[in-house]
Amino acid sequence: MTAVITVPASLDDQSFEQVLEQLTPHAPETKVIIDARHCAFASPFGLTALLTLAQTRVEKATFLPPEDADKVTYWARAGFFKYAQELYDVQGNIPRPRSSGESDVLLEVTPVTKSEDVHDVVERIQTRAAQILTNKLHLESRATMGFTMALSESCQNIVEHAGRGGWVMVQVYQYRKRLGGRFVAVIAVCDAGVGFRHSLESGSRRPVSDRWDDGMALETAVLNGVSRFSETGRGQGLKGIRGYVHRRDGKFSVRSGTSRIAILPGWDDDVPRRDNLSPFPGAQLQITIPEKVSAQP
Repeated sequence: MTAVITVPASLDDQSFEQVLEQLTPHAPETKVIIDARHCAFASPFGLTALLTLAQTRVEKATFLPPEDADKVTYWARAGFFKYAQELYDVQGNIPRPRSSGESDVLLEVTPVTKSEDVHDVVERIQTRAAQILTNKLHLESRATMGFTMALSESCQNIVEHAGRGGWVMVQVYQYRKRLGGRFVAVIAVCDAGVGFRHSLESGSRRPVSDRWDDGMALETAVLNGVSRFSETGRGQGLKGIRGYVHRRDGKFSVRSGTSRIAILPGWDDDVPRRDNLSPFPGAQLQITIPEKVSAQP
């Protein structure tokens, strides 16, 4: 039996839960069709999460791309189909992407499996980011360096904790939903690895507590800065990201297993924690940095 999973019209870190809710009743061995024909918008999180989903299936899933020609062209330009065609049975004709120099994406969908990949990601961002982050987000040079640090630490999390490869994408665009058209930079990092709870358990970093689940693991790692590498002086990445995001009035969310934690700015109406979500392997991070508001004279 084949199950059809419908991708919502707007796919981001919150609406992706609708995809997982549909997927949960079906075992990894079940043949599924991921139907994105009517998807009109996909954030960096949405695109990287779809690739992560494909990695969780025992039998290769079928993928139906957006019917709108402009949307499917954007997905190709963002690098999605370059990897989706390896992970999915993609139906229909997919346009060839333009050269990377013509892309309006700050960092196209990029695989991360080892430390060398992190270095490559950082180098590519440093080459492209300075002018865009300065002109669009009005970040000073020090803040731009912090942005690169946050990106690097997010990707390093895959290498150190995931146990398998993951995906990263970065884009700057106008955010009309809550910020009145201000620009934001969005970093999305997704993997289908072991997740935070298993990572802490394997490093004997589980707190002494009867209450131990995915939510407690996220609280331990994201809020308390505990990592399986803490004893060696490593594992401060999430703490550094949290501090940078707070200073930039940004948002930082992490999903793992069946829980999600978000560090929220005043402009966002998300909830700080959600438990009992549909299970999904690995960890999925998103960082949102808004355009700096100029001081009034």
